[in-house]
Amino acid sequence: MQAKAASGFEMDFWKDANLRKVWDDIVPGEPRKTLPYLLTKDAIHLYCRSVGEDHPLYFDEAYAKKTSYGGLIAPPSIHILLMFACTPTDDWMRSPGTINAGQSWSYNIPARPGDTITLQARALDKFIKRDRLFVVHDNVFFNHHGQVICSGRGQTIRPM
Repeated sequence: MQAKAASGFEMDFWKDANLRKVWDDIVPGEPRKTLPYLLTKDAIHLYCRSVGEDHPLYFDEAYAKKTSYGGLIAPPSIHILLMFACTPTDDWMRSPGTINAGQSWSYNIPARPGDTITLQARALDKFIKRDRLFVVHDNVFFNHHGQVICSGRGQTIRPM
């Protein structure tokens, strides 16, 4: 069964699992394949409802226009949705069993409805510690004007 969110990205994490790179195939410095994603108001609202976010900056155009943002924006944590929306189903970061071992994000400007988001992402390093496979990776999200929305670095523990 294929599951797709209303925002249009694949939610079946087992789909294409056999095509994903395994530990030995991950090459530090090699860019990951990514896809542009058109961020819509509906996707922002769906994300906000799913995480319990109800601030009017994300829902109420009249309110948002009166703020320093001048219109609707997405919450900073939208990068969680974008991480999946901007990667194909065979991306190694989507492997079931992947464990988030920590991350740090910097937020520059808000994403907005109508932005076409692109992602530059890669593994920076990989190592084995206590019989676990770690990958250090970075991710930078851009809007269609080439402005950095947010950037982050993290570590994941890869499935064996």
